[in-house]
Amino acid sequence: MTKFLLAVHVLAAIVAIGPVTVAASMFPPAARRALAAPDDARAAETVQLLHRICRVYAGVGIAVPVFGFFTAGAMGVLGDAWLIVSVVLTVLAALVLVVLVLPRQEILAQGITGDGSGTGTGTGTGTGTGTTVSREATHETTHEATRAATVQLAMFTGIFNLLWATVTVLMIVRPGSTTGA
Repeated sequence: MTKFLLAVHVLAAIVAIGPVTVAASMFPPAARRALAAPDDARAAETVQLLHRICRVYAGVGIAVPVFGFFTAGAMGVLGDAWLIVSVVLTVLAALVLVVLVLPRQEILAQGITGDGSGTGTGTGTGTGTGTTVSREATHETTHEATRAATVQLAMFTGIFNLLWATVTVLMIVRPGSTTGA
């Protein structure tokens, strides 16, 4: 039974987490391309597809820790330090994805397709002093804010990917484990 649970756990990680890490990494540059070419429908569709992949596979990814706990229980390693660290890092990775990556993807995707503001920074034309800012200056400010949003998203995505890579290494190496490896 342990081998079956381990196989399902590893397959779930490959099938669920792999697509999220790839799609999330592809999203920021795809968003920048789509924002640079607002009339390019294919670029906007790519951004929507990448975001949908991240959302759907994030949900499917719940199977990874579920089968992981069953596997760890069957192997008798629930109290091992490497597993506890892996669980903590998995929770952190999930939080980064749900709190920092997916919402920012959503905002950018909505801005690209015209369903929202794009960056949440607003596109007002006033300065608050009664003067009017030129349309070009507003566009430049919005472009800089959008670029900054994609750079920040890339950073959070990198943190998410680094956390998962660390968990993967811990699962393979299992430092201090007496169950082989």
